Formats: sequence, C-alpha cells, structure tokens
Amino acid sequence: MTDATTDLATGPITTNDGRPLKEALAASLAVRRRRAFLLVAPLFLFILISFIIPIGQMLGKSIYNDGFSSHAPALAAWFDAHPAGSAIDESAYVALRDDLVAMKKDKTAGEAGTRINYDISGTRSLFTAAARGAEKMQPPYMDAFLKLDKKWGDPNVWRAMRSASSPFTMDFYLAANDLKRNEDGKIVSVGEGQAVYKKLMLRTLVLSLEITAICLLIGFPIAHLLATLPMRKAMLLMIFVLLPFWTSLLVRTTAWMVLLQQQGVLNDLMVWLGIIGDDGRVQMIYNQMGTIIAMTHILLPFTILPLYSVMKTIPPSYVRAARSLGATSWTAFRRVYVPQTLPGVGAGGLLVFILAMGYYITPALVGGADGQMISNLIAFHMQKSLNWSLAAALAAQLLAVVLIFFWIYDRLVGIDKMKLG
Repeated sequence: MTDATTDLATGPITTNDGRPLKEALAASLAVRRRRAFLLVAPLFLFILISFIIPIGQMLGKSIYNDGFSSHAPALAAWFDAHPAGSAIDESAYVALRDDLVAMKKDKTAGEAGTRINYDISGTRSLFTAAARGAEKMQPPYMDAFLKLDKKWGDPNVWRAMRSASSPFTMDFYLAANDLKRNEDGKIVSVGEGQAVYKKLMLRTLVLSLEITAICLLIGFPIAHLLATLPMRKAMLLMIFVLLPFWTSLLVRTTAWMVLLQQQGVLNDLMVWLGIIGDDGRVQMIYNQMGTIIAMTHILLPFTILPLYSVMKTIPPSYVRAARSLGATSWTAFRRVYVPQTLPGVGAGGLLVFILAMGYYITPALVGGADGQMISNLIAFHMQKSLNWSLAAALAAQLLAVVLIFFWIYDRLVGIDKMKLG
C-alpha cells in the first residue's frame, strides 16, 4: 500500500514522493487498466479476426454485389436517366453495346452475365455471346441485338439489369424468401415449384427444436445420475458421455449410416426380435428420422454437461427439507429441484439448438432429400453455384433466427445465469 502523509494545517494528503494521493491512485488505476487490456487483447483480436470481421463481410455480401454495375457504367447511367417503366429505346441498346465492347476488351462479360444469371437463368451465355460480336455490330443496335438473340428484348432481362446496375440491392434477400421482382419491378412470389428456401428454413427450425427437445429429455436423467451417483460410478458414466468427443464426427455419422439402413443392424435386430417382419423393414436413413437420430447422438453431450454443472451445485438438503415438511418425493423434485436446474436446461437447450441450426455434414450424409437443412443449401451456393450473395443472405437470416432465440432465452432465464460447466 502506498504510504501517505497529511498535514491538516498545510494542505491535502500526499504520498511519500510528494504527489497528491488522488493523482497517485488515478495513475495506479490506469496502470491496472492497461495491464487488463493487454491480457484480453489477444482474445479480442482473435474474436475480431475470426468472428466479427467474417460475419461483417458476410452481411456485406448479402446486400452488395458489383459484378454487373462495375462493368456496365453506360447502362447504369442510362438507368439513372430513365426511371423504371421507361421504354427500352435505341439509346439503351447503344449503352449496352458500348458496355459489351468494354467487357470484351477487359474479359469481364462472364462476370457481368453471372450477376444477371442469378436472377434469370441462362443469361450468362447471352452476355458472353453478345460481347464477342458487339464490336462488329452496326446501328440500329436494337435490331442488331434482337437479331442476335430475341432475349435481348425480354423486359425481364432489362429489369434484372436495372436492378443490378446498383451494387447495393435487396434482391438476394427476396430470393432467400422465395420472392422476386416482376417486369414492373413489383415484388411477387416465385412459382410453386421454385419455392424452396422458406420451406427449408422452416424444416431447419422444426428439426432443430425437435432435436433440442429430445436431447433435453434424454440428457436430464443422465445428468441427474451423474450429479447424484458416488464419485467412482459417476466418473465411469462421464467417460461414456465424453466418449463421442474422442471419435471423428465423420466416423460417427458413417457408423449411423451402417446402423440405420434397411439391411442394417437395427432393422436386423427388430426382425430377430419379431417386432417387424423381414418384408416390413423400416426406412430410417435418407430422411428426417435419420437426421434426428444421428444429430441427437452427436449433440447429446452438449446438453448433459451444462445440466450436470448446474445439478452438481444443488445441495441435496433442499429436497430433504421439502420432504421433511410434508412434500412427496415427486412434489419436492418438481417444485424444489427442477426450478434450480433451469439455468442448465436453458444453457444446454440453447447450445444444442444453435449447433443444430448450423449443422450440414450429418444431414448431408444421412438426411437425403427430406432431411436436408438450410445449411446444406448455403454450402451448395458457396461451393457449387458460387452465388455467395444469396448464400450470405440465407446465412444472415439463419443468424437472425438464432439471435431471436438467444434473446428469448435471455428474457426467460438470463444470460448471467448460463452455466456451461
């Protein structure tokens, strides 16, 4: 502790070196704050680089795509000068021809066409073919383009180019909700056979909630056993709980593929026990059942551990006191024990729900067409179709759903009561 002296007759309290005590305490606090900041700086930097910046870039890609606008300045200027609904006249085709000539020179026609192809399938080849012959075209350019391909007269193509002439757009969020703009620019639903995203998002939400509920139902009694058994037996049971973490996720998923198929172990066992006939084998894979079974097995430890960490801290004397006051065992368990486990129930359920919402390896392997989740479609657009903006819009909506449920948990239980072990 810093020595301090005071002379009530001459002035304020000072330290041994003559500094005012208030100034010395402020300097000491500043040093402590700097030390604390330096200690957390590596963690903050890690979170910033690996979490905050990637999410920010993802959100940016969902509303920003300059694949067309950066290569079509003449068309962008024409669209700015002519509001939506204006007739597509010769001047528009002149601007189109000038941009295609520049695209041919810069070899960017494919990139510009790909951006329009996100809205209207087949337009990438339309742009690349027109760019090859744009320099040799003679006026009137409208006739030249229509002679080259009648699609250049399609109002939908021009509507898509108008929308893409600005790098900032909400069209990818419209597509993520099975919506689109018609020829007049109004927002309408896509065709019945093209609506897939809302259905997949709803399926993902329902499956995640089902998996969370099943994990809680199975995990609660296991965690209770872990918390109440003698230490030696509890440690043995804990080894079985943690055993899946020692095995690769891919290996565990592949094992379920062997177990769940129609000629697999589970069906053979049920036939041997006489539960089903050999001709009535159950289809438990490549559907939602397979997804639920495999993901429940994988995510169950993430429910048990938070529950166990809470139950271990509950004094057994509370239940004994309730029983001594006349409560039955069931009443004491329901009204005294269970309410104290709610932070663990909330933490385990939220953790499993968040993980289930983002899983795509397990549904891809055992889910088939019926067991696919929205994350599988996000992976498809990132790896196969290369429509990163649509993938970002779908991922942003998935993130929004998770944050909503996180907010609900905070309102009902409270983040400060979360215990993860």
